[in-house]
Amino acid sequence: MRVVSILSCRLPVAVMAAAMLVSPVAAKKKVVVAGPPIVMADAFRANAQAADAALKARDVGTASARIAALAPATDFEAYVAAGLRFQLAVQRRDVQAERIALTDMFKTSALPRSDAPRLHYVAGYLSYMVGNYDDALAQLDYAKTLGYDGVDAITLRADIALRRNKPKEARPFVQTAIAAQKAAGKPVPLAWTDRAIAMAYQADDWSEVGQFYRERLEQEDSKEDWRSALVNYQAAAQVEPQLQLDLYRLQAANGAMASERDYQAYAQAAEKSGYYAETKAIIEAGRAAGKLTPTQAVTSQLLKSVTPKATKEIAGLPAQVKKAASASTGKAALDLADAYFSLAQFPQAAEQYRVALAKGGVDANRANARLGVALARSGDLANAQAALAQAGGQWAAIAGFWSVWVDHKSRKAA
Repeated sequence: MRVVSILSCRLPVAVMAAAMLVSPVAAKKKVVVAGPPIVMADAFRANAQAADAALKARDVGTASARIAALAPATDFEAYVAAGLRFQLAVQRRDVQAERIALTDMFKTSALPRSDAPRLHYVAGYLSYMVGNYDDALAQLDYAKTLGYDGVDAITLRADIALRRNKPKEARPFVQTAIAAQKAAGKPVPLAWTDRAIAMAYQADDWSEVGQFYRERLEQEDSKEDWRSALVNYQAAAQVEPQLQLDLYRLQAANGAMASERDYQAYAQAAEKSGYYAETKAIIEAGRAAGKLTPTQAVTSQLLKSVTPKATKEIAGLPAQVKKAASASTGKAALDLADAYFSLAQFPQAAEQYRVALAKGGVDANRANARLGVALARSGDLANAQAALAQAGGQWAAIAGFWSVWVDHKSRKAA
């Protein structure tokens, strides 16, 4: 997980700047600024002001010389000197020096209490950057006791666990960070979601793999994103044939069929489910897209086999309609609905899925999932979402993917 860099930040310098601008007479009178007395010798103040001006001008050489000339004699001077060394280290991109400067600041009593929690997190980040993970965690723990436990601290703990090759320890931190980001109403960075997907894969948690892929698709829904999500999910989850077929259908609906393998796998899945006209249609679509050729052996043989079966399948629809109408249960209506669905006759399919659900005796999860898709493909997006939300069990994940697709369609329509 990528942690936002601290290297460009500046330490809180309001007190330091105020002290540098105090006149020599005022300084000798020990001006008090909401904390320990600010006392600086004239020579120290002059060098500190010159160093600060050089840092603002990004004149590293002059700043380095002026900072080297500092000889702090009081607690506040030590705080100012450490702060200037930190700023110099930032400009030099010297992470080790930044970390040392923070340690020197922590040793002083001039460090404002309100800054301490955040700065201990910064110290943890810098220790992480130089590979001192034990100190990084110690600083994060201390920052937490002081009240700082932001999402950046949680993601840093995840990164430390990953650097130590402990993905199981990292996973709950990633999950917590994503949950906190959502609770704050902020978008979850795609890099976090990708990391969560990878961890869920390692944990064989296919439910979470699907969940995070769907959340990712809500943000990015290019053809490539859809193909990656659907192909990877079904390969990992090893879903049963009917579920797999509906994932291929969703891939095709997104225009995300990108290779010979995609068309071949879809065609084989449709043929195994007995949808011969759909098999024929997808092979022909693959050839039209230039992804399949007449000489491609597997699909050529498959096309030859299913062509006469597709003709019989379509011719048998009237008999299926009569059977579905007279049946006492919804099984025949579900079969008819699936047949209409495979032929892309979605209004007719939706009608029969409703009949099947009304008569009962069918897998309601499957019927609701496909009813939702049929309604969406017919343009009834609002009722599609309602139907998809009724799909449970193994069909919930498939319905969830289709629900994301419907969401995007609804946004475009709006």
